[in-house]
Amino acid sequence: MSKSKTIVLIHGNFVNNKSWTEWKKYYEEKGYTVLTPANPGHEGDPAELRAKVHPDLTKTGFIDIVNNISRLIDSLPEKPLIIGHSMAGMAVLKLMELGKVAAGVSIDGAPPKNVFPPFQTLKTALPAFGFFSSKKYFMGDRKWYDYAFFNTITEPEKKNAFEKFAVPESYKVSRELVLNSFSNINFKKPHEPILFIGGGSDHIFPPSLTETIARKYRDTAGRTDLKIFPGKSHFICGEPGWETIADYILDWYEKL
Repeated sequence: MSKSKTIVLIHGNFVNNKSWTEWKKYYEEKGYTVLTPANPGHEGDPAELRAKVHPDLTKTGFIDIVNNISRLIDSLPEKPLIIGHSMAGMAVLKLMELGKVAAGVSIDGAPPKNVFPPFQTLKTALPAFGFFSSKKYFMGDRKWYDYAFFNTITEPEKKNAFEKFAVPESYKVSRELVLNSFSNINFKKPHEPILFIGGGSDHIFPPSLTETIARKYRDTAGRTDLKIFPGKSHFICGEPGWETIADYILDWYEKL
């Protein structure tokens, strides 16, 4: 395959594109053009967004996020390698199905609508759906982030990560993931190479779920690879040692 020199990094729920700052720099130093778009309603400094919610946040759903990235890709000179974390791991699957990518990487990815999540996922992610909330959006507190995201790092690191990355999230994103038929994936459709990465200590999307999604793809549809990193949390892209993940991805991609 011809290797694209463009990488698009897509952020997941509960954070914004600031979470990819170090990755962008890291990959650019290796000669890649790297784009880190903010999903609609997520643009800005996380501390400022916590203080004053972006006016477009509650309008934003999963379909809007996929369409936004799709338009960005259409403006590029070549199909990129796309890497998505969490909710955006599922966006990678959809963009691949739509024929938009040279290759895709789903890191601790959310399940499609047609893959039922384990109880662990339902228990941890339920507040993000807002089914029982009078609020217009979800803003996790330190306790939620410490459990859901930051469970493998030290207390000072947890505090710093929350201040640096935590943002409000639209209920509409999570709801469309589980309720809208757009969020189904056709696992039989031919696809470009995809790599699934899971964190062995992820409290939102445990490694068993990552393995289940990867196994859904038919062998005849295209190359599907899987790597679980023991001891890594849902904050796998930000916790100490993230370079190991970044290097593994690039090594996989460059050997295709």
